[in-house]
Amino acid sequence: MTDRKTLQLRDPSEQSDDTPAIKKKGRGWEISEKRLDALHERAREMRRFSSPAHKALAKRFAEADLGPYTFKRHAVVGSAIVDFACHKLGMAIDIDEEGENETLAKRRDKSLEAVGIRVMRIKAEDILERIDDVLPRITACMRMRIADKREARAAHRAQGKRDRPAPESPTQATDESGGEQ
Repeated sequence: MTDRKTLQLRDPSEQSDDTPAIKKKGRGWEISEKRLDALHERAREMRRFSSPAHKALAKRFAEADLGPYTFKRHAVVGSAIVDFACHKLGMAIDIDEEGENETLAKRRDKSLEAVGIRVMRIKAEDILERIDDVLPRITACMRMRIADKREARAAHRAQGKRDRPAPESPTQATDESGGEQ
């Protein structure tokens, strides 16, 4: 009879320094539930009272056939609310409105990019006046993200193949008497 292999889990106290700890707050982010609920409520309000630029871009996204990719309007990503987010691509679109705090927006973009979300900034006047020029830019950015995801997936697979031990060479089958079959 063969020995059975069992899954051995490491003790959490033995966790190495390079592995991130599991966050137990904020659906995977280090955010309190109270803060997260406030963010979601604020995003709902923003969806109810959207600017003309948001409405125009949302209408175009609704009409477009983007395949498996969808953009959610005023989405909560971590501790930020982005104007449009495609979670599958790890991409966010931020519309620059008149009177917006640019320093705060840049800080938010930097924190989102630190966790792997690419942020694309578009001026509201470009959407309202030249939306047909904006859409190809969004499509190009989406294609770049798809290519980035493919490269990352291929690198991950290649890394996994290098870490696995090489399979043993096939041995000849023998019968109980020790002779070849």
